[in-house]
Amino acid sequence: MDLETYPYIHRDISWLSFNYRVLQEAKDPSVPLMEKIKFLAIYSSNLNEFFRVRVANHRNLLRVGKKTKKKLEFEPKKILKEILEIVNEQQVEYSEIFEKSIIPELKKQHIYLLRRTDLNHDQIEFVENYFKDNMLPFVQPVVLLHGKIRPFLNNAALYLALYMKDKESGKEEFALTKIPSDHLPRFVILPSGNNHHNIIMLDDIVRHNIQWLFPGYDIIDSFSIKLSRDAELYIDDEFSGDLIAKIKASLGKRNVGPPSRFVYDREMPEVLSNFLEQNFEIDKYDLIPEGRYHNNFDFFHFPDFGYKYLENNPLPPIPYSPLEESEDFFETIKEKDHLIHFPYHSYESVIQFFEKAAVDPSITHIKIIQYRVAKKSRIMNALIQAVKLGKQVSAFIEVKARFDEEQNLEWGERLENAGIKVQYSFPGLKVHSKLAIVRREEKEGGKLYAYLSTGNFNEDTAKIYSDLGLFTADERLVGESARLFSFLETVKLPQQQFEHLLVGQFNLRPKLEKFIDQEIKNAQNGKEASITLKMNSLEDDEMIQRLYLADQAGVKVNLIIRGICSLVPKMKGFSDNIDAISIVDRFLEHARIFIFHNDGKEKIYLSSADWMTRNLSYRIETAFPIYDKELRTQIRDFIRIQNHDNTKARIIDETGANEYRKNKSDLAVRSQLETYYYIKRKMESVQFDAMENIEI
Repeated sequence: MDLETYPYIHRDISWLSFNYRVLQEAKDPSVPLMEKIKFLAIYSSNLNEFFRVRVANHRNLLRVGKKTKKKLEFEPKKILKEILEIVNEQQVEYSEIFEKSIIPELKKQHIYLLRRTDLNHDQIEFVENYFKDNMLPFVQPVVLLHGKIRPFLNNAALYLALYMKDKESGKEEFALTKIPSDHLPRFVILPSGNNHHNIIMLDDIVRHNIQWLFPGYDIIDSFSIKLSRDAELYIDDEFSGDLIAKIKASLGKRNVGPPSRFVYDREMPEVLSNFLEQNFEIDKYDLIPEGRYHNNFDFFHFPDFGYKYLENNPLPPIPYSPLEESEDFFETIKEKDHLIHFPYHSYESVIQFFEKAAVDPSITHIKIIQYRVAKKSRIMNALIQAVKLGKQVSAFIEVKARFDEEQNLEWGERLENAGIKVQYSFPGLKVHSKLAIVRREEKEGGKLYAYLSTGNFNEDTAKIYSDLGLFTADERLVGESARLFSFLETVKLPQQQFEHLLVGQFNLRPKLEKFIDQEIKNAQNGKEASITLKMNSLEDDEMIQRLYLADQAGVKVNLIIRGICSLVPKMKGFSDNIDAISIVDRFLEHARIFIFHNDGKEKIYLSSADWMTRNLSYRIETAFPIYDKELRTQIRDFIRIQNHDNTKARIIDETGANEYRKNKSDLAVRSQLETYYYIKRKMESVQFDAMENIEI
């Protein structure tokens, strides 16, 4: 099998299908209004990063030599053209959702998004005063002159392109002025009557006052534009020199990189768009028509006026009482493994793991791998406190975490200044494992405790990312976790192989391949065989080939893929037994779960790794087995609940239609809500059992 002989969807085409699932939430009648607006923001934010990274990469591939292009398994021009066609279609639908659904729904709530032609006398006075008092220093008006006057367009900055006529000569002229959304709120609340809320966008305040900036011209019309710039640092494959210095130097260039997307109002006349295209040397592959407004990720800050009924009903995180209320945190972990599933569970257990370790006089060592760090982090503060109290603390910080490089570097410097031993990225290799260990002196000697997770040590994302984390003192897992830290600290290959953990660069890919091959063998021998995979992305062509072979051998393959799925399910002769769904809801599905039937002796792993080539071949990743019988049951239950979702699950198939999976004969099952109440019942049962055991 090769890419030409079996069905395979290019990762970026599949990703656009995922982002469309996000857009679907903005038009789902069951989603509250303010949440719909958030999904518009998420869709736009996702697309902005996609163009700055993925599309920018395709643009660069167009410029490589013929020999390099021959090595690619796809045609960059063909993929880029397909991307632009899909995005254009989605942008039209985005505008329709906003204009024909969101705006009318806002009006029903007496919230009015006004344009400058809608303003009354008092509002006009307010807008003009607001412009003079707050905006004048930032708008930077300039008349454009082809080939001579061409201001630098900042990345993601909003501008108005003006079509004008000179009042004296009648000559057509073009101009530019900035919409200062980087300095001021995008949405400005206007004077309003009782029970009414009037809002105007910053764009339209500039439009209203634009004539005042160009007194010698008649303004025919104005149209918004935006330029996105290449954000990739192109340092992943460098193996020499000072990597940290290179990253710091590259960060300053991120906002001045070459264009990757020029967004303009689709109503713009051709004479103006042609002038801008030539004057700013915009390639045709960079041109993306949108609606009247751009940078719609600003909808994250849309005023809600305190209307909580227009938001999701709150799901307060459920305390994991066995640890949070434990008299001895680490003794409780020693007794048995503990699994938390945030954001359903509170993240407090993870934070306490570090805070209690920091002050426990028996703790001697703390080690952690950090990939994305919260701006304000109790975990990082606990590490600083620990080193002040005389403990040996070390942190491996991955500084190639895209768009978090600067923040990770800042935290690294703070930790180093506090006396913590900090190690940074390997050139050409990302460390993506989510792992921490502590060492505690006990009567029987030194004892290790570990926390292994599918998600980052990040208190902010833990509120919205759905992840799983394991607390354990199991010697099989903590010993190999310590071995991984030794490798990161010394860069010396471990003398012993990893037998329980699956670790990228060592045994992750070979073991996963072996597990699939065993299912194939079992199916060929007439035994029951199945594979269940839950992850963010499935893109690696070698693993996809194996899954196709498994299907053809009779293995039942069940996929729950949030994002990229390059495998095509339900293709006759290739994937007849492969079912795939994607769940997009209020929380971001981020956990990775791998289950292999193994002739009834199931292997269950949680992992930091998606099945992408970068994860399986070019990163340090960790997959860890779940041995505890009760926790294995819980994980099966989580998967069972998601497989029964008939509310937020979409069917992944060759059509790319993203149809919701429905079952009219059953009750509605929304897996994230069902999971929340499953965990709530579980915790109430634990508390009830604890009360039953109290002696009176």
